[in-house]
Amino acid sequence: MARDLNRYLRPGVSTTPFCPGCGHGILMNIILRAIDELRLNLDDMLFVSGIGCAAWIPSPNFNADTLHTLHGRAIAFATGAKAFNPQLKTMVISGDGDLASIGGNHLIHAARRDTDLTVICANNMIYGMTGGQAAPTTPAGAISATTGGGNPWAPFDLCRLVIGAGAGYAARFAVTQPLELKEAIKEVLGFTGFGFIEVLSPCPTQYGRRNDYGAVTDMLEDLRRRCVTADEMKRLTGTERKDRILTGVLHDERNERNEMETARA
Repeated sequence: MARDLNRYLRPGVSTTPFCPGCGHGILMNIILRAIDELRLNLDDMLFVSGIGCAAWIPSPNFNADTLHTLHGRAIAFATGAKAFNPQLKTMVISGDGDLASIGGNHLIHAARRDTDLTVICANNMIYGMTGGQAAPTTPAGAISATTGGGNPWAPFDLCRLVIGAGAGYAARFAVTQPLELKEAIKEVLGFTGFGFIEVLSPCPTQYGRRNDYGAVTDMLEDLRRRCVTADEMKRLTGTERKDRILTGVLHDERNERNEMETARA
């Protein structure tokens, strides 16, 4: 953690709970950097998390009000808190298993209602804390504790899922795109409605060692290679696109509204 961000951490916090090479520590730093650049007051914010590695990003580290909730129920708790105090800037930070599997119905219905929440999903493509089981985001063919022969199912595209459900804002970035990710977090914190950012974060302990990544740097380099923008994707052939991951702001209803108003004019 950068020293100038220490004031956002609870007294006594000196290390993170994350494994060496885990991307969640990078994400933690980027979230606080975005908050710092926006000059937001943590007293006006609430951070909600569920169960899993990513849930330890805000709790117990952030020097703010945090709710560390039941597995899969982070969005439900956040919805209740926001309903009680609509002035709270409420941010959910949790993992792909917590939000999209065990909490999947809460995710899609919060998006459907366009509930005024900011949701950061740290996607490490596996259940990292509870044993390395396959998650709804685990790539087809990937090895996990429950798919020793390779995952036979296609993963969720979480951004397409929430956009289809009705979310007003959706973006995807990897921790290897820190500047772009920071700007997206700043943008979504100013968004009124359901704002969702999927953050690809390497898990060397549970995913990397099972899937032939020799080192953490291999996972980071693989993310850098595979993550492309929409413009870059257009320039690739069908074969080249096969293992690429589309990143960027994938949906912002404000832009679409502006385009429609411009077209009418």
